[in-house]
Amino acid sequence: MTDQTGTKAVPGLGVVVMAAGQGTRMRSNQAKVLHRIAGRPMVLYALDLARRLAGHSVAVVVGHQAEQVRAVLQAAIAGVADAAPVHIVEQRQQLGTGHAVLQTRDVFAGKKAPSAYLILNGDTPLLQDTTVRELLRAHQSSGATVTMLTVVLADPTGYGRVVRRQGAGESGDVIKIVEHRDASPDERAIHEINVGTYVVDGAFLFAALEKVQPHNAQGEYYLTDIVDMAVRQGHRVSALQLTSPDEGLGVNTRRQLADAEHVIRQAIRRRWMDAGVTMIDPASTWIEAGVTIGKDTVLYPNVTLEGTTTIGEGCELRSFTRVTNCAVGNQVTVLDHCVFAESQIESHATLGPFVHLRPGVLIRQKAKVGNFVEMKKTELGEGSKANHLTYLGDATIGKGVNIGAGTITCNYDGVHKYKTIIGNNVFLGSDTQLIAPVTIGDGAVIAAGTTVTEDVPADALTIARVSQVNRDGWAARRRALLVKDAATPAKPVTQAAPSKRGSNKKKRR
Repeated sequence: MTDQTGTKAVPGLGVVVMAAGQGTRMRSNQAKVLHRIAGRPMVLYALDLARRLAGHSVAVVVGHQAEQVRAVLQAAIAGVADAAPVHIVEQRQQLGTGHAVLQTRDVFAGKKAPSAYLILNGDTPLLQDTTVRELLRAHQSSGATVTMLTVVLADPTGYGRVVRRQGAGESGDVIKIVEHRDASPDERAIHEINVGTYVVDGAFLFAALEKVQPHNAQGEYYLTDIVDMAVRQGHRVSALQLTSPDEGLGVNTRRQLADAEHVIRQAIRRRWMDAGVTMIDPASTWIEAGVTIGKDTVLYPNVTLEGTTTIGEGCELRSFTRVTNCAVGNQVTVLDHCVFAESQIESHATLGPFVHLRPGVLIRQKAKVGNFVEMKKTELGEGSKANHLTYLGDATIGKGVNIGAGTITCNYDGVHKYKTIIGNNVFLGSDTQLIAPVTIGDGAVIAAGTTVTEDVPADALTIARVSQVNRDGWAARRRALLVKDAATPAKPVTQAAPSKRGSNKKKRR
């Protein structure tokens, strides 16, 4: 079995991803693993890693906001072939990490149970494939029953401490892991912490988890207790220390979320620059994880590419442009201050500045969309132009069409939306209103200032505006009258004396 990138999966390896926790330190109404990093829920980074490595199957443990997390996982694995099967298991009671892993036992049960298990956390999005493969090799070569990933931090507050055999240093076997809240002062002085990534022999894992007891301040079943259990039974517990602390970053707070975002975005930018993309100011260029960019494309400062956007080769995207879930062809020019969402732009088109493409727009080859144009659910044909101050909604526009400045498709009557169809080689003059539903035939000309309420035949001229009237001398006479009024002294304003109530009543009678 191979993963989606062509890297070989590890035969007989089962992978558990723990994604059940609430994440109280995030101070959020949303489950921790659903918080996004570079546009993706962080749990998907662990899921991708698991699927690349698993030669058996993957089990993801959900708990807090289980349905929301399940929906994200199912959407991610839908339609993905040639990868390890993924099983979603619910931990109905939040009784600790050991209890969470124990819930996956039935997933892996059978005659061909995994020979080893890799246990990942859904909140460590920076962990790299190469590092985990090194951990797996270290486990196999050391003959250990449990092999864990560790890192040395300047400030290890909040993390479980790794206690090694006294005097053995960083190469010594691990004798126990102590959670921060259960650690003694001497143990809290240790700076080597548990990343929460383990490789455990298949025959040992679930047998050990069944014996774990909640002997801690929280009354939880800790996964780390299997380390102590392995040591007591005379098994070896080894550890691989990370050379890059960033990889071991567990996201438990908003600050750590921002730190992870920074690391991943920087890696994304470097990857695309190495692939032939030019970034004028990389630090201000924001590219999400699901974006694809062709070589020789140039991204100016403050460009944002989001979602599943694909940008072709040789494009130029100017500053303060945001593109979300769009497909952009080759040699497309996007000028400053544009916002595009869920639209398609074919090759050699030019857009901007200040263009807003709402969902459902299709810009055909060599078309041009200019200053302050908004479009929604509209197809603009090959070589057509909408250069200025225009709204085009629910419209199909043919080839070679000129859309005059100030043109509006009036597609909404307050209750329903209606469609406008414009044929090939139509010329629309400035300040044209098209009252949908309406069809303009090929080659028609619509005079400036026209309000079109009926279909227009092919090659017709349509004029629908009030006839011009010229009144000779009117402006001169008006100016003279204004001058005369200005020279006449104003009459004093006198205030009428208030009337008595009785007289008022008499007048009304």
